[in-house]
Amino acid sequence: MVDEHVKLVPIANVGRIMKQILPPTAKISKEAKETIQECASEFISFVTGEASDKCHKENRKTVNGDDICWALSSLGFDNYAEAMLRYLYKLREFERLRANQNKCSNDDEDNTDEEGASESEKQETNTPPPAPLKFNVMERMDRSN
Repeated sequence: MVDEHVKLVPIANVGRIMKQILPPTAKISKEAKETIQECASEFISFVTGEASDKCHKENRKTVNGDDICWALSSLGFDNYAEAMLRYLYKLREFERLRANQNKCSNDDEDNTDEEGASESEKQETNTPPPAPLKFNVMERMDRSN
């Protein structure tokens, strides 16, 4: 029999995320953390299951970020899907730039010229480093009006 806690998002992570959005003086009960832990875990399982079904129908074994975005959209979470797609594209761009920088630094070791500086080092000084990825916490809208 599989232990139920194996399937849950770690409660410390849940508490940390909850604290980020609340005022610094706010307290969070153990029951609140456990409730959010169960809901978040169920949501992740729900979306992942939908993405997995899509992959199975397409005879693929690996669920990727695009599949998760598709699942979010197909389940009616279009706003989340759009935000996730934007993040996914930024992540891929960041990884591509980092891979290019690593390739250039590996080439530097092989292609140093007589002055000790390689062509890629000279080019690297003109290329700014990629901006780090940022997550912005959005303010909640008051829907009581």
